[in-house]
Amino acid sequence: MTSAPVSSNFVQLHADGKTRCLWPGMDPFYVAYHDDEWGVPEYDSRALFEKLILDGFQAGLSWITILRKREGFHRAFANFDPEIIARFDEAKIEELMQDTGIVRNRAKITGTIVSARIYLNMQERGSFSDFIWKFVDGRPRINQFRNREDVPAQTEQSLAMSKELKKAGFKFCGPTITYAFMQAVGMVNDHMVDCCCHAKCAALALRS
Repeated sequence: MTSAPVSSNFVQLHADGKTRCLWPGMDPFYVAYHDDEWGVPEYDSRALFEKLILDGFQAGLSWITILRKREGFHRAFANFDPEIIARFDEAKIEELMQDTGIVRNRAKITGTIVSARIYLNMQERGSFSDFIWKFVDGRPRINQFRNREDVPAQTEQSLAMSKELKKAGFKFCGPTITYAFMQAVGMVNDHMVDCCCHAKCAALALRS
């Protein structure tokens, strides 16, 4: 069965009969991420730290590039354990710069180490999850977009998050990056209304 033509409202019918957002295309790997992770509310502090770091690595690249290297990132960054990352030294940085399983960007690697140390300091004072979710008052925001062109690149909330993260010392957390992060971790539900995942994520938001 072939897919239906892409409609003007930025969704696409797949062979399984489900209509999805256009951006994952027909790539099974990307579709699985769209269906199972993107937009699902995430409240675990360590998981949020990982997503924030990966979104920082995405800067200037496509998300699918990062997604395909995620296993490599997990191996290289000790499954995103902040306590281990915070102890990375110059020798470890040089080792990572030779690792083809990740994005080899020195500034992003050193920024990850800095961010891990800041994360640990924040966790001593409270929950990183609480810090992140306060920008939407602790509850996911359910948007009603039918056209991808209506989805903002940044919002007042992502600007505020970016400002506070930068003030704390986090790296690679501009307002566009933080909005992509908010979408990924379900702080906002930006699945198209006609996407099969919009209602699912909305239901999860109501239970959160």
